Amino acid sequence: MKVFIVEDEDHSRKTLINFLTKYVDNIEIIGSSALVTESVNLISRLKPDLIFLDIDLPDGNGFEVLEGIDEPLPKVIFVTAYNQYAVKAFQVSAIDYLLKPIDPLLLKSAVQKAADNPVSIDNKKDIETLSLNSTSAGIKKLAIPTQNGVQFIKVSEIIRIEADGNYSMIFIKKQKPIMVSKSLKIVGDWLDSLRFYRIHHSHIVNLDYIQQYIKGEGGIVVLEDGTELEVSRRKKDNFLKLFG
Repeated sequence: MKVFIVEDEDHSRKTLINFLTKYVDNIEIIGSSALVTESVNLISRLKPDLIFLDIDLPDGNGFEVLEGIDEPLPKVIFVTAYNQYAVKAFQVSAIDYLLKPIDPLLLKSAVQKAADNPVSIDNKKDIETLSLNSTSAGIKKLAIPTQNGVQFIKVSEIIRIEADGNYSMIFIKKQKPIMVSKSLKIVGDWLDSLRFYRIHHSHIVNLDYIQQYIKGEGGIVVLEDGTELEVSRRKKDNFLKLFG
């Protein structure tokens, strides 16, 4: 794969190049840049297969680089200092990321995934969503990898999530359920705890869609789509406190 690096910190850029050269096979580093406009021009001309993209740049950010490149876009691995919302945004997408300082083993793994995975960022709308999610106070959409690319789901339209072994089934308003290859715990970590609550080891519900609570040992919630779900006994008190 032909690799291009967008990184404004000299030390980070040299470290990344050193690690790529030392630990990763079958790649060619064809260029690097520290600025948005220069990066857009070079990437458009050199046409790399993979970009390592820093988010914060002196004259803008990495999302502006992607917005300036013609489609189809190359594969992307974001490089970022820790930011909880940025990390969440990448976790819920088909796009990989590395935290600074870079771990060479994680770097090698990320490049291998990029080589094996045919999915890249599909279009400019996806970039806008990812940019919004990485800077706002919460995730607005989930980006679910599918066989054909990436499907974006509005979080506000998720009714509930149900555990299915190491997978999770996401039930969406007026759409067919979607299977995602993540555990219920991981999916739950993506979501706003003020809107979603895990009422049972197998169920997370969107509190906005609860229509009725039926008393019992733990109780039953009835959702707007008619689904009835058990509330575990140990979750009951905290669940009811959410409604005052």
